[in-house]
Amino acid sequence: MTVELTTDTISVDSGAAGAAATCLGGGGLVAFPTETVYGLGADATNAIAIARLYQAKGRPSFNPLIAHVPDLAAARRIAIFNDTSLKLAKAFWPGPLTLVLPKAPDCPVADLATAGLETIALRVPAHAVARDILRALGKPIVAPSANISGHVSPTTADHVRHDLAGRIDLIVDGGPVAVGVESTIVSCLAAPMLLRPGGLPRAEIERILGHALVQPPAEVETNDTNPLAPGMMSSHYAPRTPVRLGANSLKTGEALLAFGPDVLPAGTEKVMNLSPAGDLVEAAANLFSYLRALDQVGARGIAVMPIPDHGLGEAINDRLRRAAIPQD
Repeated sequence: MTVELTTDTISVDSGAAGAAATCLGGGGLVAFPTETVYGLGADATNAIAIARLYQAKGRPSFNPLIAHVPDLAAARRIAIFNDTSLKLAKAFWPGPLTLVLPKAPDCPVADLATAGLETIALRVPAHAVARDILRALGKPIVAPSANISGHVSPTTADHVRHDLAGRIDLIVDGGPVAVGVESTIVSCLAAPMLLRPGGLPRAEIERILGHALVQPPAEVETNDTNPLAPGMMSSHYAPRTPVRLGANSLKTGEALLAFGPDVLPAGTEKVMNLSPAGDLVEAAANLFSYLRALDQVGARGIAVMPIPDHGLGEAINDRLRRAAIPQD
């Protein structure tokens, strides 16, 4: 049974970092902005707080969480880097890249946060508020997306309130986020492997590496029993309204998630265009907000126009494919 909490909201100009750190240090749950999406934070060293986080999200306990730290020095205290992972960290941190690395022998992050794995997913966020909170707490913070598990990820404080009011302690309102999809996840346990496309395009990572990222086998990509990284469950990021991909026409009663200047004829149906100009950055920033909005209109389904699969389109299509998997 979940106890109803009073969820306070504070703005970023009201001593937010100190208030958030105090709440987190006391075992509380705090939603705050990152450059990707809003994260739901808990002290990564506090297993009780992490259990509360799983409960608040309804998140499967076998799905590992990303630990956020303020800088590379803090990351090297809790994980083991090799030359490759160090090169990626120096190139892209702070930013929307998560690295999966071996845990350091004295890693303080609770086992519950890593789902019992000997590895840890780490990120240094670029958002100033997130980094201020991390510095104020002085500990790593696990921060999955601040939504009900499997629902569309939040890109504004209002999205967080819609899903989690009464379930968490505090929301830090920093306005809309900049990127709009979660971080790219790369495993650096052997040859660098792309586990989840996200806010950092594959091509930029491969440019630094000087070679292609390894693609995980299908059984790793859709491992619902024991995923290697956050966001790898096959059905994820899902609205409640059925989603149909690659639409070149509309069926009766469907809403339309459009892309580009040539929008399908839609009559009186609800239409939202991720980017009338066909800009994938704009589309990524709008994706979760528009899916949420269309999920509220009472349509029989959401038809999604084709979206290019290059650059950020790879992450957008990954989210949409997971959103389209039928829900139990």
